[in-house]
Amino acid sequence: MNTKPQLPYEFDKTDLKILEILTQDAKKPYTEVAKKAFVSPGTVHVRMNKMEEAGIIEKTTLRLNYAKLGYDITAFIGIYLEKSALYDQVLNKLKNIPEITSIHYTTGNYSMFVKIHCRDTNHLKEVLHDKMQQVEGIDRTETMISLEESLDRSLNLGS
Repeated sequence: MNTKPQLPYEFDKTDLKILEILTQDAKKPYTEVAKKAFVSPGTVHVRMNKMEEAGIIEKTTLRLNYAKLGYDITAFIGIYLEKSALYDQVLNKLKNIPEITSIHYTTGNYSMFVKIHCRDTNHLKEVLHDKMQQVEGIDRTETMISLEESLDRSLNLGS
């Protein structure tokens, strides 16, 4: 989470264009972003800093192809908590499981929904049985294995 104080920020079309370009390729140099957004590289730099200070941009990351790194299974786990009051306690324990890459507090059937990456089904079983289901406060889990990720994109903020 962002611990910097968040300042008010007024968006305009230039900001949205800069964000659109960089969400497609965060490694794109500011000089190229500036050309596509029809502004100076200095403008891109200043606006990116302001959006970061305002908490709009929280971090930049690499997108990894887990399968090429030997993690052939992506799964989603729906978690039923014994009591919803245990959420923070369970969250802190789940954060220590390295295979978990995303945790959501949800409405509906599950209290929590997590995304994990495992090497194979044996590794998945180990994570579920030996790590997740041992967390105090988790009543039960439901596992859904992803067969293919067909879409992963950022919002188009310009539309």
